[in-house]
Amino acid sequence: MIFTPPPQTIYSIINGSGNNKAFLLLILEPLIIVDSSKEISAASSSKKNKKKREEIARAAAAAESLAKRRTRSEREFDLEHFQHYGDDVAHIPVMLGEILEVFGRGRPPLRSFVDCTVGAAGHSSAIIQAHSELKLYIGLDIDPVAHEKAQSQIYAVLHDDLYSKASDLKAYTLLKNFKDITSVLDEVDEKLLSHGVDGILMDLGMSSMQVCFPKIFAGQYQTCGFMTYMALYFYMFLVNNVERGFSVLGDGPLDMRMNPLASLKAEDILNSWPEAEVGRILREYGEESNWRCLQNKIVKARSGGGLHSTRELVDLVQKTTPRSRGRQGWIKTATRMFQALRIAVNDELKTLEDSLYACFDCLSSGGRLAVISFHSLEDRIVKQTFLDIINRGGGDRDEDEDDERWRDLRKDDDSGEEPWVKNRIEGRNGTILTKRPITPSEEEERLNRRCRSAKLRVVQKV
Repeated sequence: MIFTPPPQTIYSIINGSGNNKAFLLLILEPLIIVDSSKEISAASSSKKNKKKREEIARAAAAAESLAKRRTRSEREFDLEHFQHYGDDVAHIPVMLGEILEVFGRGRPPLRSFVDCTVGAAGHSSAIIQAHSELKLYIGLDIDPVAHEKAQSQIYAVLHDDLYSKASDLKAYTLLKNFKDITSVLDEVDEKLLSHGVDGILMDLGMSSMQVCFPKIFAGQYQTCGFMTYMALYFYMFLVNNVERGFSVLGDGPLDMRMNPLASLKAEDILNSWPEAEVGRILREYGEESNWRCLQNKIVKARSGGGLHSTRELVDLVQKTTPRSRGRQGWIKTATRMFQALRIAVNDELKTLEDSLYACFDCLSSGGRLAVISFHSLEDRIVKQTFLDIINRGGGDRDEDEDDERWRDLRKDDDSGEEPWVKNRIEGRNGTILTKRPITPSEEEERLNRRCRSAKLRVVQKV
């Protein structure tokens, strides 16, 4: 029996025994292979094993149900693009073919395009080469190393023999966060805010890697999301970033600021924020089931002077985690706690939500915003924000009429001319072209395992 559950399911399946194998599976191989005969034989020996078998069966059923709901890309995977726009598997733009389709030639000309997380400029290079009609390109990134690499890559594309010399494209690569897109467009050309841009791309996975691992990943931009493979990245991150407080296995200050100039630190949250707020962060951002116990331990530690280092926080987690779960048990809990604190310190999810609204407002009529996310928290925000965007500004609404309207909006619509658009949701301000997110093709997942959690959602302005 073979199934591919998400990381949260993996965490619940593997516990207690086989720690080394379990930890390797957790951080390196998101595919669990269960030998049915051995599992059944072992499960019959005790109530504990029987309970574990039932948990595995439920996880398998949930994973199978999830797989059926996924809208896997039907586009034929282009190996040539895969090889041309990346140096190796760690430097590959995810779902490149699908992005080219979203902004394809079969629709109004793409005259202006913004890549909010340009990274190594893989997506941007392909877009520029595919659209000779493009007049304005803007690439944003907050990582200086990524910014420098993108500049050289875009320059190389524009001076490539295959690129149209007749093009009068104006290209800008700016050291900016995507939350600043409105001010950026105003600085480049004040007319952009009134006319809007034709296409905007946000690749959240690449953005996360550049922000969190600028030293160890310089020039090697991972194509997977930060939170999906948190355990592996924390292990690699230990080498050079203990001093910033991101490492579970190192000893450093409880900082966790991506922007060193920001004022809020993880230490401030743990030692001074209200007890209920600490619990909410662990529950919502870390998706930690044992959040209440951890919350109580954190508050209790304040009477002894509080928590001031990552080692002290990890020690607290170890003492709170049952010994029966073994070493990999507390590592998983600590990983989730560090994730929750990092999100809270940097206000990541609120920044993402605000940026989605800003990007949509910057689109021209008929313009499209495409977002690639890599974690359930991110994808949930993208989905909910898109739904709100296309129907905001409607004033007071009757609940019964509202429910009926939403049922109508969610009806399948296969009338679109573009083959990749399967189901859409119409709204007063725009159309969601991906009622369910598009996920990578099986061939792309086979060649680039780290893309398997990617989800593409697209919204188009009226």
